[in-house]
Amino acid sequence: MTQPSKPAAGPAPGAWIEPKPTALLVLADGTVLEGCGLGAIGTAVGEVCFNTAMTGYEEILTDPSYAGQIITFTFPHIGNVGTNEEDIETVNMAATPGARGVILHSAITRSSNYRASRHLNDWLKSRGIVGLAGIDTRALTALIREKGMPNAVIAHAPDGKFDLAALKKEAKAWPGLVGMDLVPMVTSGQRFSWDETPWAWGEGFGRQDKPDFHVVAVDYGIKRNILRLLAGSGCKVTVVPAKTSAEDIMALKPDGVFLSNGPGDPAATGQYAVPVIRTLIDSGTPTFGICLGHQMLGIAVGGKTMKMHQGHHGANHPVKDLTTGKVEITSMNHGFAVDKDSLPKNVEQTHVSLFDGSNCGIALKDRPVFSVQYHPEASPGPRDSHYLFTRFVDMMRQAKDGKKRKIA
Repeated sequence: MTQPSKPAAGPAPGAWIEPKPTALLVLADGTVLEGCGLGAIGTAVGEVCFNTAMTGYEEILTDPSYAGQIITFTFPHIGNVGTNEEDIETVNMAATPGARGVILHSAITRSSNYRASRHLNDWLKSRGIVGLAGIDTRALTALIREKGMPNAVIAHAPDGKFDLAALKKEAKAWPGLVGMDLVPMVTSGQRFSWDETPWAWGEGFGRQDKPDFHVVAVDYGIKRNILRLLAGSGCKVTVVPAKTSAEDIMALKPDGVFLSNGPGDPAATGQYAVPVIRTLIDSGTPTFGICLGHQMLGIAVGGKTMKMHQGHHGANHPVKDLTTGKVEITSMNHGFAVDKDSLPKNVEQTHVSLFDGSNCGIALKDRPVFSVQYHPEASPGPRDSHYLFTRFVDMMRQAKDGKKRKIA
């Protein structure tokens, strides 16, 4: 709750009045949290998760993987660097903007960064994201850790008038993310090429004009910085919609295929994506998957996925690379995971979470195919995982050299 304010007149001297809340978070179990509204006016229903990142709120809020979710930031001061047009991660600007709602501890901080072009509150309004501030986010985080990620409705009404019964009914009726395919909401509508490379201090973004490899990226909700790192690694990138057939992908003659991140239940999206992935694996084409792409790759090779209790959301998750013994700090956003015990013998577990031991990476022993559960593009987050793009390029180079030797 926000701090109460002294009335100008009316009540007895020294009395305090609890201000009328202008935003509510109504959980499916009937719990109601009151606060101050911000961002867009209206309501949104989704799954409430918490994100532990201290920076990168704009990248987080525009990550298509958060479609269907309401994000609680555990860091109390959000908005300090404002927003700008360069840090947006959404590729398909006509699609769902990412998160459905945002929950903050404190009122949005004043922008104080030379790159800021808009206050976060105005930015949230423009993107239709409903927000709430002034609640005990530590208590909400503890609730999620204890009981799991709840379904909820977030509502913002400047006049403080809410139909509480209707909001409770809506929150209770929402089916949740299990069995939900959200990829059609975020994927690109048509094929396009990408050549923008990563941002550099004093230079901005560059262009890849001399690529060595051609990568087809399957867009399940892909982020801009992933594409930039692929381009910066010497790749010409062709992005294709999520439901593109394996035949159409192979017709583009790729040196490698990238399976992107995305929202929702991998088993649901896998109904149409997994058969395509299996065909790509059988073709021998080097394949690299992350996040949702990793989960569906796990299904494609014979494994299973499962819903997590609280998920992994943040830019500070330690992961051990079992192939090198090194530990990297990673950026994560997922509520489903590959069941490592379900993986067949021809699949090697390559990475594991040091928080809970869950699977964070796999590789096929008999095919040039690997994937990780996290977001290696570091937007936001540390850059520890950039080496994975080098592994992918090396894999494509070996495959290309092997073809040349066969022809010779």
